[in-house]
Amino acid sequence: MSGTDQGLFRAAVMNPAAAVPSSLRDGSGRPAGRRFAVYRNNVAVSLTEALAEDFPACRALLGDETFRAMAGAYLRQHPPASPLMARYGAELGAFMDAAPQLSRMRWIGDLARFEFALRDSYHAADATPLGAETLAAIPPESLPERRFGLAPSVRVLRSDWPVLSIWRRATEAGAPQAQPVPEDVLIARPAYDPEPHLLGPGDAAFVDALGAGAPLGEAAEAALAVAGAHDATAILTLLIQTRSLTEPEPRP
Repeated sequence: MSGTDQGLFRAAVMNPAAAVPSSLRDGSGRPAGRRFAVYRNNVAVSLTEALAEDFPACRALLGDETFRAMAGAYLRQHPPASPLMARYGAELGAFMDAAPQLSRMRWIGDLARFEFALRDSYHAADATPLGAETLAAIPPESLPERRFGLAPSVRVLRSDWPVLSIWRRATEAGAPQAQPVPEDVLIARPAYDPEPHLLGPGDAAFVDALGAGAPLGEAAEAALAVAGAHDATAILTLLIQTRSLTEPEPRP
C-alpha cells in the first residue's frame, strides 16, 4: 500500500462518512466495502472503550451516553498518534475545554487532565529514591545550594477548580462534596499505584522549580513568591515519604 493509500485508509477508518478507499480489496479481489465497515466500527468501539476505561470519573459525571458521544467526536479529531495506547487521550482535556456543550462544566477538562496524569504516572519509569537519611547527612548550610531530581512518575497539576475533590466525589463512596476553591495536586508513585495528594499554597511552585533543576533555596523562593508564609518543611516531607526525590540528572 502506497503512502497515499495509507493516508486515505487512516482517514477513512476514523470517519464513518468517508468512502472506502477504491484500492482496498478483499482476498478475492472484490471491493472491501462491508468488511471495511465492520473493521471501521470495531476500531471506533475499541477506542471508545479505551477512553471509557481510562477516564472513569469523567464518564461517571458526564453519564455514559454523553461520554461515549464525546469520545466518538474526540477519536475522529484525535486518532492515536502512538502505538502505545497508554498515551491515548492526552488531548482529551483540551478537547473538553473547547466543547460548547460542556460550557457549564468547565472543570471537566482539568478532571480529564488529572485522570490522564494518573495513568501517565503509572506507566512512568522507575527510579531510585533518596531517603530521609540522605537529607539528614547534608550540612544545613549546604541545603540552599543542593539540587534534587524528581522521580519520573511525579506529576503536578494546577487547577482553578477543586479537581481532586471532584475526582474523589466521583470515585470514592462517601467522599465529601467539593468546595468551589482551586486545588493543586501532586501525583506520586511510592509503590505500584500512583497516589494523589492535595498541595498547599506555594507547594506546586516549589516542586516545579525542583523539577526544573533549581537548587533548594531557589525553589523555596519560588514558593514564597506565591505564598508569603510558605514553609518548605511539609512539602519536602511529602516528597520524601512518597519516594519522589532522586539524585539530580548530571548537568551539561
